Amino acid sequence: MTTDVLSGSRLEELLGDEAESLLQHRSTTIDASLLHLPGPDFVDRVFSITDRSPTVLRNLQWLFDHGRLGGTGYVSILPVDQGIEHSGGASFAPNPKYFDPENLVELAVEGGCNAIASTVGVLGAVSRKYADRLPFIVKLNHNELLTYPNGADQIMFASAQRAADMGAVGVGATIYFGSEQSDRQIVEVSRAFEEAHRLGMFTVLWCYLRNNAFKQGDTDYHLAADLTGQANHLGVTLQADIIKQKLPETNGGYLALNKLNGAYGKTSKLVYEQLTTDHPIDLTRYQLINCYMGRSPLINSGGASSGATDLAEAVRTAVINKRAGGTGLISGRKAFQRPLDEGVELLHAIQDVYLSPDVTIA
Repeated sequence: MTTDVLSGSRLEELLGDEAESLLQHRSTTIDASLLHLPGPDFVDRVFSITDRSPTVLRNLQWLFDHGRLGGTGYVSILPVDQGIEHSGGASFAPNPKYFDPENLVELAVEGGCNAIASTVGVLGAVSRKYADRLPFIVKLNHNELLTYPNGADQIMFASAQRAADMGAVGVGATIYFGSEQSDRQIVEVSRAFEEAHRLGMFTVLWCYLRNNAFKQGDTDYHLAADLTGQANHLGVTLQADIIKQKLPETNGGYLALNKLNGAYGKTSKLVYEQLTTDHPIDLTRYQLINCYMGRSPLINSGGASSGATDLAEAVRTAVINKRAGGTGLISGRKAFQRPLDEGVELLHAIQDVYLSPDVTIA
C-alpha cells in the first residue's frame, strides 16, 4: 500500500528542526537484532509459542490484518474512553457529533484503523452493526471524575464476559502503577485478563503511573523512561498481550525519588550509562525492552489535542515509536476533536509513517 499523506518532503517538514535527529539516529544502547520486531509474521513468530489459545491467536491475527496497516505487523488504534476519563463535555464539545457512538466507530472505519478501543457503552450501542466489520477492544475500567473531590482510581465498569458477549476480540484496562490503589487494580486486572484469555480475547494494558511524588519541581517523572519501563515490565508480567504507554520525555525517576525521604525501589547505573541516552528514540527503546524485548508489542499514546500542531505531534510520536521498535500508535483526541475529514487525514498520516520504507528501525 502506498502512502498518500506524507509524500515527498512532507515528513521532514512536519518534523521540523528534529527531522535529521529523528530520522538519522542510530541507537547504540540495545541493538535492534535483540528485539522481537514487528512484521507480517509476528503472531506466528512470537505469540504462537506462548500459552495463548488458538482463539486468542486468531483474534490477534485479525487485529494485525485489519485496516490500512493490515499485514505489516503495525497497528493504529482509535481509543475513545475520554467520555468517562475526562467527561463527555471536555471530550466531545469540540465536535458534538461524536457524542453518538456510531460516528466514533465510523471514524475508525474511515480512518483505516486496525481497531477501536472504547467503553462497554459505546461499543455495545452499535455492536450488532460493526463488531464483524472492525475489531472491538472493550476498555474494562475507568477513572471516574464526577466524585468530589476528584481522585485518581481505576474502577471496573465492565467484565470480560460482557465484552465477549458483544463480539469483542480484545479487552483493555488501565493500572495506575505507584498509586495508593495500585495493589487492588493489579489484582482486578489480573483476574480480568485471565478471564479474557479464557474467553479467547487478547489483552491491552494502559501501564500508567500516578503519584504526586512523581512530579519534582518542573520535571514530571510520570514520563520518565526508567519508571514507565518498569510499569511496562509489570504489565507484561500480568500477561498483557499489548502494552500501551505514554511517550517518555525524561529519565532518572528512580534517582530523583531516592533523593526524597527514604529509599525508593531499585535501579542500576547501567540503565543510565548503557541502556539509555537522552535521545527520545533510545528512551522509548528502553520502554520496549521492558516488554520482554518486544514480545509484548509497545504502542505509544498520541496525547492530548493541541490544535494546529496535532498532525506534527502525531507524526513525531509515530516516528519515535517505529524507530525504537514499537508497534504503533493509539491516538484519540487528536482525531475526534476535529471534523471527520481532518481526523481521517491525521490517522492516515500516522499510518503512513509505519507504511514508509524510509522510516527504519534505529
